Amino acid sequence: MRNGNKYMFWIVALVAAFLLFFHLGGIPLLDPDEPVYAETPKEMIAFQDLVSPRIYGEYWYDKPPLYYWLVAGAFQIFGVNEFAARFPSAFLGLFTVMYVYQVGKRLFNERAGACAALILATSIEFFYLGKAAVTDITLNFCLTVALLSFLEKRYYLFYVFAGLATLAKGPVGILFPGAILFLYFLFTRKWRQLQEMKIPLGILIYAITALPWYVAMYAIHGNPFIETFIGFHNITRFTNPEHAAGVLWYYFIPVLILGFFPWTAVMAQSVWASLRKSGRDFNSLLFLNIWAWFIFVFFTISRTKLVSYILPMFVPLAMITGWYVATLIERQSRLKIRSWPVALVILAGLFATGLIVGSKEMPDLTAGAYAAAGVFSLMAIAAAYSLWKNKVAAALGIQIVGMAVFVVILMTMLFPAVTPVFSAKAIAEDVKLHYDGKSPLYVVKFLRPGLSFYSDLYGIEVESNWGETLLLDDVVKLEGKAYYVVRQSHYDRLADENKQSVTILAQRADRILLLKGR
Repeated sequence: MRNGNKYMFWIVALVAAFLLFFHLGGIPLLDPDEPVYAETPKEMIAFQDLVSPRIYGEYWYDKPPLYYWLVAGAFQIFGVNEFAARFPSAFLGLFTVMYVYQVGKRLFNERAGACAALILATSIEFFYLGKAAVTDITLNFCLTVALLSFLEKRYYLFYVFAGLATLAKGPVGILFPGAILFLYFLFTRKWRQLQEMKIPLGILIYAITALPWYVAMYAIHGNPFIETFIGFHNITRFTNPEHAAGVLWYYFIPVLILGFFPWTAVMAQSVWASLRKSGRDFNSLLFLNIWAWFIFVFFTISRTKLVSYILPMFVPLAMITGWYVATLIERQSRLKIRSWPVALVILAGLFATGLIVGSKEMPDLTAGAYAAAGVFSLMAIAAAYSLWKNKVAAALGIQIVGMAVFVVILMTMLFPAVTPVFSAKAIAEDVKLHYDGKSPLYVVKFLRPGLSFYSDLYGIEVESNWGETLLLDDVVKLEGKAYYVVRQSHYDRLADENKQSVTILAQRADRILLLKGR
């Protein structure tokens, strides 16, 4: 490893760049989230207003503007397209990996930093969200720099990036670092460290970074901004489920198992070793554990649950696991690591089986599912054999290569197969072809962001049988010519007499363009 040190930075960078940028703009934006976070910066540019986020031409208080600003900048450089919409996530994902490498090297050693960075880059949830036009990687990057800066006693950097995290996602940008630091001080009794942090100056730095946008928004929009952004999008979402199906207390257990794969197989013993056998690294590893498990518990308690919410725990988990794997490689003696290969084979077998069974429901996925299942199986068997022979470095390399091959399959076989079902791009092209430009255009809520991004037509939002907005059945009964963009499930629920009054102009998978009148 000594002779390879000077190359390690570039190895980590190239692996991470490949995973995050491969085929980045090769598939359409996936409904409904990606088009939302692409349409808003597109409208910021169109309205020449970088302060007040808009969607469908109306002010929108869902998220702070940091990701929108980054995407707007990417649009100006690369044009308005899928690559540009995803570029900030991939770019900041790469920076996160490299920052983990550098800090891991300083906290522990070069091998631990490299292992941590590569483990993070190759965990499924991280590279999936790093290739998506969503805000999660931006928040994760800001929290990562903030919390690791605290660990290295670079306090001014901590305050700046806590402020940027608040600009990325709202109050959690300061709530998470504050709670994690409090718990760390509580466990270690290092309250005197607070004196080193220059808190009054830090509050000023944080305020200068985070608050100008909030002050401007309040000055422009007043209480509606506070009530909607703070009240609904933060407090209400924490206390009341946005999606009732996601309130199960164990929701994030399978998310963690799948999202951190293939490193879930060694995660538990890494955490155990970090708390019991870490020696001089104990304080750093304790902080990383508090960081990881606070995020997990916080969102387990939260009533609204989404897969992406626990992404901020992946950095500390990767650093803990990287430290442990580096320790195993360094010792080069036969250790009790039997649980890793066994768990890896079991998990890979379960995922491979799940892919194959799932492809029965979507036959277009069959080729990609079998290819991914084969990669997971071969990776697990080869890595398990290496671990059985106590060749930990070889097992690490096998898993990294296996996940890189999986990314190729994901982006060239699996995603293209499901794109017709998960993107409004094709039906938006049909709308542009058929729409007369003057009749009412109704669109179900789920498809509206994608339709707006790809056609520049906002439409009138309807939602069949949910009661949140106009009902599809009701608007079909209205007099006059009209167009409707719906999903198959909405069309199937239409009353028979309403079905007879509309004509199907185009259909792409479960997306349908309907016309009433001539």
